[in-house]
Amino acid sequence: MEILYKNKRLESILIAVNALAAATVTATFVLLFGGFEKPLLPRTILYTLQFVLLFVFIAEKMLRLFNTVSKTAFLRANWYEIPLLLSLSIALFGAGRWFASTELESSIVQHFAVGVYLVIQVVTKVCRTTIDLAATGRNPTRTLMASFVVLIVSGAGLLMLPAATRSPDNISFVDALFTSASATCVTGLTVKDIGQDFTVMGQVVIITLIQLGGLGIVIFGAVLALLLGQAFSVRESVAMQDLLNANTLSRIGNMIAFIFIGTMLIETVGAVVLYWMWDDVPALAGMHNQWFCSIFHSISAFCNAGFGLFTKNLMGYNRCWQIYAGICPLIILGGLGFGVLFDIFNFITDRSKRLFTRCFINKSPFSVGSPKKLQLQTKVVLSVSAALIILGALAILFFESCTGRVDPGQKVGILDAFFQSVTARTAGFNTIDIGSMSASSKFILILLMFIGGSPGSTAGGIKTVTLAVIVMTAVAALRRRSEVEIFKRSVRIVVVGRAVTVTLFFTAVLFASTLALSVTENSSGFPMIDIMFEAASALGTVGLSTGITDSLTMVGKLIIIIEMLIGRLGPLTLLAALTFNVKPASYNYPDESIIVG
Repeated sequence: MEILYKNKRLESILIAVNALAAATVTATFVLLFGGFEKPLLPRTILYTLQFVLLFVFIAEKMLRLFNTVSKTAFLRANWYEIPLLLSLSIALFGAGRWFASTELESSIVQHFAVGVYLVIQVVTKVCRTTIDLAATGRNPTRTLMASFVVLIVSGAGLLMLPAATRSPDNISFVDALFTSASATCVTGLTVKDIGQDFTVMGQVVIITLIQLGGLGIVIFGAVLALLLGQAFSVRESVAMQDLLNANTLSRIGNMIAFIFIGTMLIETVGAVVLYWMWDDVPALAGMHNQWFCSIFHSISAFCNAGFGLFTKNLMGYNRCWQIYAGICPLIILGGLGFGVLFDIFNFITDRSKRLFTRCFINKSPFSVGSPKKLQLQTKVVLSVSAALIILGALAILFFESCTGRVDPGQKVGILDAFFQSVTARTAGFNTIDIGSMSASSKFILILLMFIGGSPGSTAGGIKTVTLAVIVMTAVAALRRRSEVEIFKRSVRIVVVGRAVTVTLFFTAVLFASTLALSVTENSSGFPMIDIMFEAASALGTVGLSTGITDSLTMVGKLIIIIEMLIGRLGPLTLLAALTFNVKPASYNYPDESIIVG
């Protein structure tokens, strides 16, 4: 919702004050809860500063209310401030009178209430700013790129706090940056043991980065705006349409609501399914520890991150049914893409309504209109994903059976092959030792990582639809067809061009990064297949590793960080950001035939 103000200069000043106040609030929380042995400022001063910032935010709202052209529009857009301030007032003035009778309890309640209010203010302002920046018309993809960079750097700073690691000197800036980038880009490559080297605070930071990076900070801003009842302007809707790849503006609100509700529901169900898998883990004794572990792995699986709290990932649970009934469905659903999930949801809803109408209302099926059909995108994604999972599992099972392993404990079974085929395209979990697999199986995994998940999902790679278009282009050429056809539908030439561009760009980055890593890691003596595996895993934001990640040089880690960022943003996003202002040519050259092949 676009709100007009009378005094533009005053509004600019208030924006600057807001930014400074939000930064100061963040600094106070870092100093209070960062785990420093000797804080730069006493706690009393920091709490006093938070109370001052509380009045700064309240005064800012009052000034904007008097400066706005339409006070009704302003109050409608900021309706949540009234119950928020009311709750804050009850906590501040009620402590010591109605509850928290002792002076210590009263002080704790007051500080907690002020802290919650300040956090809500900062989160709402940051999220709203991302939408405003995306709606400026200055290329929303650059806003998305900037948000990821800021999130990675901020996450690295939080992971370097003493309270985030179990040892004060446990993590360097490069390792913190690597971990933050891997979490934000939902990759899963690690240079530190997540369960052993990080405290609960550090693990919470990591899972928060995974959730924000998986869905995108811009999407979270849009979700928050919708939850607060703030309607999008036309410019904001267009920006969100570009970021979500939605077909029409009318679907933006429904799509964002579906993403938020669907994500929370799927991750909650996944956590419940995984809860009983940790019963025999002594370190997780206690209900709160088991719930935290379940929620952590559920979010990591659905966001296709592959982060685990155990040193050997999920290798100790390859016989648990929750791996295949919980982790696998979470990975697959996260890798299908929200557009596909939204279309499947609408398809199932429509068919359920029609069935209910025929069974209980006794209406003719023709009286309720034509049934909804799955979109071409959904058909392609489902068919290619199923084919890759099945073919990948069979290939892994075949090549591992050819290695002739004698030890039964090292043999790869059908379930192991199936799980690795699922996780190789999107997430980074593993139930077997990747380093001990044959070179042929590693190459199959590289191919699966290169392909990746589906458009609009949390997965990386060139995407399943791109593979389908490339394959069907070759089929069309062999059949001497002038158009590319998929499921009796023609694919536009511009889509074919994008598919070729993405594939070439991805291939170039993969080979360039592999070559660069072979130079930087020359003294380490890593096999070339392992170096290429690491590069493909980073670029595909998968997270599988043969065990060389923590042994990479500092330059090698920086190369992997750049790869992860490129893989998460996607080639089309980067190309769109670079060519946003390039105007298409208004002329064509004469054509002339050339020989290929």
